[in-house]
Amino acid sequence: MAVVQWFPGHMAKTKRLIKENLKRVDVVIEILDARAPLASANPLLRQLTAGKPRLAVLNKDDLADPDATIRWAEEFRGQGKTLPVRVSASTRKGVDAIPKECRKLCSGASWLQRRPVRALIAGIPNAGKSTLVNAMSKKRKAEAGATPGLTRDLRRIPITSNFELFDTPGMLWHKFDDPRTGLILAGLGAVKETILPDEEVAGEILTYLSRCYPQRLKDRYKLEELPESAHDLVEAVGRARGALMSGGRVDWPRACQMVIKDLRDGRYGAVSLEWPDGRGWD
Repeated sequence: MAVVQWFPGHMAKTKRLIKENLKRVDVVIEILDARAPLASANPLLRQLTAGKPRLAVLNKDDLADPDATIRWAEEFRGQGKTLPVRVSASTRKGVDAIPKECRKLCSGASWLQRRPVRALIAGIPNAGKSTLVNAMSKKRKAEAGATPGLTRDLRRIPITSNFELFDTPGMLWHKFDDPRTGLILAGLGAVKETILPDEEVAGEILTYLSRCYPQRLKDRYKLEELPESAHDLVEAVGRARGALMSGGRVDWPRACQMVIKDLRDGRYGAVSLEWPDGRGWD
């Protein structure tokens, strides 16, 4: 797997916007994908916002393996961090807890009774931040979509009389030193498809699922046995789903796109791509 480098111009603009507005905010909310809490955590954001109280929000909780999420919460607790808030922005599950937790992080501040808590909300592209902002505001105040980098400006959004958000565009860091991070984020749609080839992403995702969720994979594609190699897994999926070209050859681009779409759409059920013990990525 290659080292992924990805930092387009609008993300550099986001970095500048955060720096310029940091003094205006009291809390930083980082939206993480519950299926990959490590890969979706932005070290650049933590560097830029060092010293500010931070609330981690595990979004898409309904798509993540609940056992893995419980273990991640234990990991957070063991590191002395504020426990993450678990939400599903698409169903509004848990979103009302976010303003309350932010106010807790500001408890004792002399200004707390005089003005709203101001929170900067940030996350990697496609982590569901815009959908979450919309769910919190109960109005369509932030565009939501599957294209990385859809939000381009910093906007102040009143949520309640005592809580408001500063919404930021999605931002990644300059490069992923661990190739696995780039692979996971490509699978989840945080980077454009042109950054890593679908064939590599789909093959690695299938290999991981065959180790951690073999029965889910068998059930999804009606497979009696799972091949061992990534190549053979893609072949098996392509044949099972009828992604064939003339002569009976597997249409690899189509088969790989199916695998990636199934992951993003939750077609494998509630699965997580990261566990605290690192399982599945040997």
